[in-house]
Amino acid sequence: MKLLFLACLKPKTGNHTTAERIRSHIESAGHTCELRDPEEFQSPADVANLVSRNPPFEGALAIHLFRAGRLLLDIQVPFGVIFGGTDINEDVKVEQKRVVMEQVLLKARFAVAFTSKLKEEAELFLVSQSSKIYVQPQGIQTEVTEKFCWTEFLRSSGVRSEHVDELRVFLLVCGLRRVKDPLYLVEEFSEWHCENLLNVLIIIGPKIDPLLTAKVEAVVKRTAGVFLAQERSQQELHAAMKRCFAMVNSSVSEGMSAAILEAMHLGVPVLARDIPGNAAVVQHKVTGLLYSSPQEFVHQSERLLSDHELRERVVRNGKLYVEEHHSLKQERGTYQRLVDTLH
Repeated sequence: MKLLFLACLKPKTGNHTTAERIRSHIESAGHTCELRDPEEFQSPADVANLVSRNPPFEGALAIHLFRAGRLLLDIQVPFGVIFGGTDINEDVKVEQKRVVMEQVLLKARFAVAFTSKLKEEAELFLVSQSSKIYVQPQGIQTEVTEKFCWTEFLRSSGVRSEHVDELRVFLLVCGLRRVKDPLYLVEEFSEWHCENLLNVLIIIGPKIDPLLTAKVEAVVKRTAGVFLAQERSQQELHAAMKRCFAMVNSSVSEGMSAAILEAMHLGVPVLARDIPGNAAVVQHKVTGLLYSSPQEFVHQSERLLSDHELRERVVRNGKLYVEEHHSLKQERGTYQRLVDTLH
């Protein structure tokens, strides 16, 4: 079966990684799956033209109900959709977008939510299509490059210290865009760093929003203890995560943060902002730590530094949680079964 798969393909973003992984599941069942970015198309008519071209596509998939899903409204073949996160958490608040997403959901043969919470939200804001929404958490795999030099990583990020091995590096993994709120902790963290110079915050991720990127660069330049690293390949990022003291998330909204789950899988403690998408995977003091203000972030970080038993517990439970609930094998089975319903 020949499938068209629309998803945001900006390099090194969570959506891109998710799309590649789902595509490999589908292709391992013998289908062909062509990944395309919604940005390539002006309107649903463009996608309809592509789908009917010879040899025609026999089905389609999209990640994000509005950005990608709306482009499938004119196609004459069955399709399925995967909620991105911001579609259900943010876009539903805009009536014109909500109406379009409702049409997409009505026409879709199936929909996938990464969490039960996301499914509930979708049922609340969109026309209830409960029976066609499946919950399938993201499958997680991590791979650490052997050729990674921690000292070089720190130096290239601008960290100057004689005590590299004593540094406590907090790694904020996020694409530079508003929904990730990369500057949320900066001021408070800098004050904390001035009390203890061994605590540093490194922000790492793709530069998606040019205006916000310029602002982050300017703020980081004048803020003690906070640094901006060049984005790295997935394997290098995983190697950096493995060496850091804790992985940080400060997003305003998340569908399901793959970076949080990857950190857990790598045995790294997670400090995540207390929002629904994060609270769905991080159970406070069990699989990680949640905070709801920059002051509380510092408080939880101090606990992580002083309470070794707490640190060991969240690391152990986090790893177990990912192995149990985010299995790649289970994810593969779900998508292969759902794609079969497009026949």
